[in-house]
Amino acid sequence: MKILVFDIGGTAIKYGICQNGHLEETRECPTEAFKGGPHILNTICSLAKQHLPFDAIGISTAGQVNPEEGSIIYANSNIPDYTGTQFQQILQELFHVPVSIENDVNSAALGEAIFGAGKGKDSFLCLTYGTGIGGAIIENRHVYHGSSFSAGEFGAIITHAEEKLAGTDPFDGCYERYASATALVKMVSAVDPSLTNGRQIFTNLEHPEIKEIVSKWIDEIVLGLATLIHIFNPSSIVLGGGIMVQPYILEQIQARVPQMVMSSFAHVQISSAKLGNSGGLLSRFSETVEKAVCI
Repeated sequence: MKILVFDIGGTAIKYGICQNGHLEETRECPTEAFKGGPHILNTICSLAKQHLPFDAIGISTAGQVNPEEGSIIYANSNIPDYTGTQFQQILQELFHVPVSIENDVNSAALGEAIFGAGKGKDSFLCLTYGTGIGGAIIENRHVYHGSSFSAGEFGAIITHAEEKLAGTDPFDGCYERYASATALVKMVSAVDPSLTNGRQIFTNLEHPEIKEIVSKWIDEIVLGLATLIHIFNPSSIVLGGGIMVQPYILEQIQARVPQMVMSSFAHVQISSAKLGNSGGLLSRFSETVEKAVCI
């Protein structure tokens, strides 16, 4: 079965062909998110026409997704006019094949469940640290979506109550303002403006002032994880996002979490995601095959 898969991010649209569980012909193009949802939909349609014939389409995307209707139920201002985009309806009418769509972090978590760090685990939490913080809940090898397909907004955990009470933005005082990769870069660049990304920061980790900031940032990560561990009592947590390729971060998290949770919760296994940017694409292959078979 030939599945055309897409991963729509704020910067790039990654796409490729999945056959027999293998991801082939992976490419990417600019999202040009500033042009809005209709532009992204047109881009997907144009790319799909270039790859005919195929048996199904699978899409992983930023934004909150209704996977039953295959539509975007909410997206912030990073992608204007994306809310309400009817991917499934439009693509099925155009190409006459099954279409499956899911939120990007949920897709990444499913990819890890099937092919990566979550393989063999029935239930776990997945968090991605990047521009913001994304979350997903895998329960019995399926995504837990919540009552309106929006569960897993871990970036909105309140970790700084004073800032939350004094703020006006929904994310004031929340986890992603302090523990995202964006937050780390912001803190470090205030001390050294030449350090503008995670790779540069960890190359300069031997500098005491940089290491101190990184340490405080890791404390912020652990604070949110401790909250999730006490709520969900998970057996394992998978951490993704480009910043998490740094071994130092995982080592520090694994050392600090037991100090922040009750001893009865300290058994949780915390690991890095294994699939990188391929997780969402691979999960779309698996779930789209399942949907196509059902149809």
